[in-house]
Amino acid sequence: MRDGFIKIAAGTPEVRVADCAYNADRCIELIRQGAEQGVKVLCLPELCLTGYTCGDLFLQEPLLRGAEAALKRVLAETADVDMLIALGLPVRYNHKLFNCAAVLCRGKLLGLVPKQNIPNYTEFYEARWFASGRELGEGLAIPFAGQEAVDFSTGLIFRCADFPLLTVGVEICEDLWVADTPSTRLAQGGATLILNPSASDETVCKDEYRRTLLAATSGRLVCGYVYADAGWGESSTDLIYAGHSIIAENGSILAQRRFETGLTVTELDLEKLAHERQRMSTFPAAAPDVYPRCFSLEVGDTALTRPIPKNPFVPADRGDRAARCQEILTLAALGLKKRLAHTHAKTAVVGLSGGLDSTLALLITARAMAMLDRPASDIVAITMPCFGTTSRTKSNAELLAERVGAALKIIDIGEAVKVHFRDIGQSMEDLSVTFENGQARERTQVLMDIANQSGGLVIGTGDLSELALGWATYNGDHMSMYAVNAGIPKTLVRHLVAYVADENQDRDPQLSAVLRDILDTPVSPELLPPKEGEIAQRTEDLVGPYELHDFFLYYAVRWGFSPRKVYRLALYALEDAYGRETILKWLNNFYRRFFAQQFKRSCLPDGPKVGSVTLSPRGDWRMPSDAVAALWMEELTGLE
Repeated sequence: MRDGFIKIAAGTPEVRVADCAYNADRCIELIRQGAEQGVKVLCLPELCLTGYTCGDLFLQEPLLRGAEAALKRVLAETADVDMLIALGLPVRYNHKLFNCAAVLCRGKLLGLVPKQNIPNYTEFYEARWFASGRELGEGLAIPFAGQEAVDFSTGLIFRCADFPLLTVGVEICEDLWVADTPSTRLAQGGATLILNPSASDETVCKDEYRRTLLAATSGRLVCGYVYADAGWGESSTDLIYAGHSIIAENGSILAQRRFETGLTVTELDLEKLAHERQRMSTFPAAAPDVYPRCFSLEVGDTALTRPIPKNPFVPADRGDRAARCQEILTLAALGLKKRLAHTHAKTAVVGLSGGLDSTLALLITARAMAMLDRPASDIVAITMPCFGTTSRTKSNAELLAERVGAALKIIDIGEAVKVHFRDIGQSMEDLSVTFENGQARERTQVLMDIANQSGGLVIGTGDLSELALGWATYNGDHMSMYAVNAGIPKTLVRHLVAYVADENQDRDPQLSAVLRDILDTPVSPELLPPKEGEIAQRTEDLVGPYELHDFFLYYAVRWGFSPRKVYRLALYALEDAYGRETILKWLNNFYRRFFAQQFKRSCLPDGPKVGSVTLSPRGDWRMPSDAVAALWMEELTGLE
C-alpha cells in the first residue's frame, strides 16, 4: 500500500447452479489464490454462492439455507486472510428476498448491501423473486450467518482504518446501468473504490458497451471500479455468460478478462484518485445517507504489475498516436488562427533554426494560415546563423521554409553580436552563459523588429519540457506574441514532426526527407562554436534526457506525486534503459531547476493548452516564483 498502491482483483469462480457447497469451495479457492498474489480487495460475482440463474429455486427453503451455510463456511475458511471480500447471495428479511453483496474481512461479516435496481425486462425477471433495497429503512442490523447483528443497508461504505485512502462502496449489476447510479452517492460520500458483483449475460458487442460504461463511470466518479462478472457456469437454457470482469481507474481500463474463470488482478493508485478529487473544486466533500464502517488490513508494500508507460504523453498504439498527433496540430493551429485573426496580423514571424521545436512551430503556423485561407507566404521564416550554427541545421531550415512555402530571410547575426560583446566588454574567448544568451537575445530582437516591419506577430517555439526546466533565455527565446508549442512536451514534439513526415511521404517526399533529417539531428541550442563541423552543444548532455524529464513532469505536476513516488515509478518504467543512478541524478536536476526557474514561467506569453499538463501562470500552474524546494530535495536526499 506504500505510495497509495493497493492490489485488487475481480474473480469469476466456476459455479454449479444451486450447488451452494460447491460454489463456496470455488470462491474459497479464488480467495486463497488472491491472497498468494497479495490481493487486498476481491470482488466476486452476483449471487455466486447460489448461482444467478436459479429462477424459482430462489423461493425454495433449501437454497436459502444452503446459501447462508455457504457464507458461514467462507467466513470460517478466510478468517486468516488479510483481504476485504465482496460476494453475492440472497438474503431474506421481513418475508422479502434481497439480492445482496456480503462484505467480509478476516472472518467477520462487515455488512450486507442489497441491490437497488431490480430488472424486470427481456431476459431478466429478478422482480419475480427479489425486492429493491430501497424498500429498506436505514440503520438496520439483522442476524445472519452466525452473527447477531449485521449492518444491512444500501448506504454502507467500508473504510480501512489502517489505510484511509481505501474506502469501498458496493453496487450490484443493474445498479451500474441506470441513470442515477448508487455509486454516485457512494463516491460523493468518500468511496474511492466501487465493487460491483455482477451477472451480465453476453451478446454480440455487449462487451464493448460494458467497457465504455465502466471506463466512463470510473472517470466521472474519479474512482477505481471492479466489475466481477458471472462465468460460463451460469450459461443455461437461453443465456450465455462469459465472465467479462473489468477493473477501471479514473477513465482507463487497467485489466480485464473474458471467457475464462479465475482472477483479474492489478493495482489501483489511490493517491492519484485522492489528488484528482482534491484538485477538482466541483467534487463534493460529503453525501447524505452514507454510513461508514471500519475494517483493518495489514499495511505493506504492493508489487507493481500494472502498465506504466515510458512516455506518458505519447500513446503507445500507433493508430491512437496518429489520431492524437492530428488533433494536437489542429488544436494548436486553431489557437494561433484566432490570435492572427483577432490582431489582423499581416504576417507570422517564425525563427527557424533547423531544430525540432522551430520546425513544429512552422508546421503549426502553416496550418493556421491554411485555416484562414491565407497563403503560406504570409509566414516570414527567419534563420539567423551565428557562432554555433552548423551547415546541416542551416540547410535544413532553408529547405523546410521552401517546402512549406514561407517567405525566407537569412540574417547572419554574428557581426551584430560581436558589436554588442565589444560594447559590454565580453571576450569572444569567454564561452560563458553571456556568450550564449547574447546570441539568443539578439535573435529575439531581430524577430520582434521584423514583426514590427511586416505588421506581424512573433510565434514562440519553446516547448513544455523546456519551460519545466527553465531551458530558455530570459527575454530571448523565452518571449513571443503567441507560443504555439507551450503545451507540448519534447517527447511529443518528436512524434508530431514524425507524423507530418509520414503524412507527406508520398505527397511531398522532399518535405518528408528534410523532416526526417531534422528528427535525426541532436537537440541543441547551437550557441557554442561547432567542433569539426559538428554540433558541440547537446542539450540532453547538459540537462538530462527529455524522456526522463517528461516522465518526471507528468507525474510530479499532473498528479502531484512526491519525489519518492516519481522515482519509484521511473525505476519501474525506465530502469532498464537508464539505471538507478542516472534516474536519480536527473530527478534531482529536474526538481532543482523546476523550482529555481519558476520566475520564467510567471511571465510566459500566451500559448494553447492542448493536454492535461500546462505551466501557464494564468491557467493550470500557479506557483510563487520564490517557492523553496527544501522539502522536495530533502526527500530526494533520503532516496540517495
